[in-house]
Amino acid sequence: MTERIITYAEAIREAIGQAMEADESVFMLGEDIGVYGGAFGVSGDLYHRFGEERVRDTPISELGIVGAAVGAALVGMKPIVEIQFSDFTAQAMDQIVNQAAKIHFMLGGELSVPMVLRAPSGSGTGAAAQHSQSLESWFAHVPGLKVVLPSSPADAKGLLLSALDDPNPVIVLEHKLLYKTSGHVPEEMYRTPIGVSNVVRGGTDLTIVATGVMVSRSVEAAEQLASAGIEACVIDVRTLSPLDMDPINASIAETGRLMLVQEAPKHVGFMAEVAARVSEGPAIYSLTEPVLRLCGMDVPIPYAPQLEKSVVPQLDDIVEGAKNLVRGI
Repeated sequence: MTERIITYAEAIREAIGQAMEADESVFMLGEDIGVYGGAFGVSGDLYHRFGEERVRDTPISELGIVGAAVGAALVGMKPIVEIQFSDFTAQAMDQIVNQAAKIHFMLGGELSVPMVLRAPSGSGTGAAAQHSQSLESWFAHVPGLKVVLPSSPADAKGLLLSALDDPNPVIVLEHKLLYKTSGHVPEEMYRTPIGVSNVVRGGTDLTIVATGVMVSRSVEAAEQLASAGIEACVIDVRTLSPLDMDPINASIAETGRLMLVQEAPKHVGFMAEVAARVSEGPAIYSLTEPVLRLCGMDVPIPYAPQLEKSVVPQLDDIVEGAKNLVRGI
């Protein structure tokens, strides 16, 4: 494959453009995705390439946007919904949870909803409490939804193309701070399989499991830890639902220690599910220390930059947590 270095946002745009070229049933709908190019610039020039019929600017009504997408999917189209901020999915939860996620089951498999819903997630941009949440555990809790959190440009493209192949709804949560990050991305169409965790970095002293922007922070932390003689394995689950525990269990068997890192609040967060599955399986017998969850505080995201940083794990927090875990503190 031909690889180049492009940004996370460019990788998503390329995936959408390639999918639209290959399949006329693929189209986009959302707020300001047309001439404006999207709130975070992801749709870019797609409006000019494919026209207003396939890149549809919508009114400000998330309930209507997702409802229209569900209807289009039921009659054979493949809609890609862009919600400006993942927080605004709250306005469309009936269509997402009670319609898109349930129709295939309730109609005995006779109909499917091949809809992809993309949404910027997370904090770090000074957007305050109503535009900065990490709501992945909401969606991962709902049977009938697949939930992916790409942490790199390559996975942003590959997971999105896999999501478009899926006959039922997939939620793709894209961390805002990742849009401008760059990485190697093949030019050709390729798929990153949904439901397969990724071992980003090997290590024998502890296992770090992370999601979204916390993956790159954990890798950077692992490099710092290596200089202190601590080798950390970093695993990106990538797909919250379905969840692949095999690489996590295998790593725990080697390291005996587990640290779980997420931006979302600790209480009922997704990493609690990972910890529970470890405790229910054979990996628990390999643990030499209690599982450490390093998570966001159970507070709304503040607007002030210094406070915003203080309520979610930062690089130094991950390094300190790992060192304490290895030392048995």
